[in-house]
Amino acid sequence: MQIYGDYHSGNCYKVAWVLHWLAIEHRWIATDIVACDTHAAEFLASNPVGKVPLLLLDDGRTLSESNAIINYLSRDSALLPSDPYQFAKLLQWQFFEQYSHEPYIATARFINRYLGLPEARRAEYAAKQQGGHKALAVMEQQLQRSSFLLGEQFSLADITLYAYTHVAAEGGFELAGYPHIGRWLAAVAAQPNHLPMGVAPRSVVA
Repeated sequence: MQIYGDYHSGNCYKVAWVLHWLAIEHRWIATDIVACDTHAAEFLASNPVGKVPLLLLDDGRTLSESNAIINYLSRDSALLPSDPYQFAKLLQWQFFEQYSHEPYIATARFINRYLGLPEARRAEYAAKQQGGHKALAVMEQQLQRSSFLLGEQFSLADITLYAYTHVAAEGGFELAGYPHIGRWLAAVAAQPNHLPMGVAPRSVVA
């Protein structure tokens, strides 16, 4: 299989980490979103939305959206809950990440880290702060009650939310006021198959 992505993108990082965790062999095709690689006609033919990550299977089928990709890759693994309720809770956290977390924290990080916080987008950057801290407060509340987002077992929910939370400071979100998130971040980073952002998975092939 082939993955189009950027190792420093949180959404692509989720996919890279799952590939690494499950030792799934793949080819990684570096895709520069700032250089508009995703707007090329060849890329748009596979994903009209024009976003990474994009999974291209051996039989030519494609799959986009990071959480859909990692759920597909994690099937029949311990990362994906088999209990129907726990699986629904995983989806709940993934919808939360895409609608209440990523639009604020990831967007602020993109404006700052990728674009260099241009004057034209400073107001937008500042406007993202309140929503980002609201999302972090929701996570803090849950992690005050449990070691991981679905309880006491590490799961795909943790990979989903860790991706942009652990680099939230790059979007202006200081995490010192969230001690339970801090403890969780350390616990996630201590997982035996943890993959740091920006590092190629062990399963990547030339």
